[in-house]
Amino acid sequence: MNLSLYFKRFFNSSQSSGIILIFCVIISLLIANSSAGEGFQKLLDTEIGVHLFHFKYPVSIWINDGLMAIFFLLVGLEIKREMVEGELSSFKNASLPIFAAIGGMLVPAVIYSIFNIGTKYGNGWGIPMATDIAFSLAIISMLGKRIPNSIKIFLAALAIVDDLGAILVIAIFYTEQIHWMYLLLSFGTTVLLFLLNYLKVTKIIFYIIPGLFLWYFLHHSGIHATIAGVLLAFSIPTNASHVEISPLEKLEHKLHFPVSFLIMPIFALTNTNIAFNSGMIAGLTSALGLGIIGGLILGKLIGINLFSFIAIKAKLSSLPQNSSWSQMLGVGFLAGIGFTMSIFIALLSFRGEIEIQDEAKFAILIASFIAAVLGFLILKLSSKKNQIEED
Repeated sequence: MNLSLYFKRFFNSSQSSGIILIFCVIISLLIANSSAGEGFQKLLDTEIGVHLFHFKYPVSIWINDGLMAIFFLLVGLEIKREMVEGELSSFKNASLPIFAAIGGMLVPAVIYSIFNIGTKYGNGWGIPMATDIAFSLAIISMLGKRIPNSIKIFLAALAIVDDLGAILVIAIFYTEQIHWMYLLLSFGTTVLLFLLNYLKVTKIIFYIIPGLFLWYFLHHSGIHATIAGVLLAFSIPTNASHVEISPLEKLEHKLHFPVSFLIMPIFALTNTNIAFNSGMIAGLTSALGLGIIGGLILGKLIGINLFSFIAIKAKLSSLPQNSSWSQMLGVGFLAGIGFTMSIFIALLSFRGEIEIQDEAKFAILIASFIAAVLGFLILKLSSKKNQIEED
């Protein structure tokens, strides 16, 4: 086979980005626990930018708040397209991820609180509420066409609602100060973006420039700036036609390659640099560790599927097209990959308490690993079962 053709097929494969992401996780863990770990962390802490207008941040912030806003932009574009012309175009389909996400936030928080109420870890109830959208979508993408597209869209929509919920929790309960002037400017910029859509402006550049300002204002408001990507995505024009290519579809097409093979691997490489120590193992059986692991694995599974079941039985929602409850169980586990957002909330919950932060990080890593493996295996087995039934 021609080598260039091999690489073309590799990079066009939805499974490839997941493989690269897992490889980057392994590399990052190896670096963090080697002699290069300290130097790598110093690199992530290095500030770049300009002091003018407070536009100088550590490399890690540029990645987690900057590059990941582009990732959220792409996912937001996909969700909007599905709402207009695809799997989420009916109320019953579109409402299910919302009900599932609510259950997937409430039940993990309750499970964590059962273990930790009245203890020094009580403030960490928000840790197991979050789903890491990048890693969960990477894992499900590795299953390729064996999983119906509706299940992937459901997971993406659920994860976005979940992340928006986590951002609100951080803003209300974990942010020390909200800068209302910047929040007001963010609101004004969002109104401008949707006004451009209303006036049928189709040139992408007229959305990108205000979008950059929106990111800046949100970042300075104290709210996680990645929400700017979702707001920008929902303002970009699209249509219900399969013939005419809309501005949304053009931008979506351009973003797929850099997000899958540049932004997500960089994100994985810089966010998995967890240095292990002896106290982390013992921390797994503490109230903190049990609350995090129980919340992310059992809480997400129970919350997502219980609330989905109630919504479907009440005829408010319907199962994703061509899907099964066994696949919903797999999604419930994949949503337990908390990782980056969970670690972020852990750092906010236990400011200055490095030992507790390390124990929380390790519990999140273990829980996310277990959730990823269980979710992957259940979805793989369910796809084989469905194939046998079809045959």
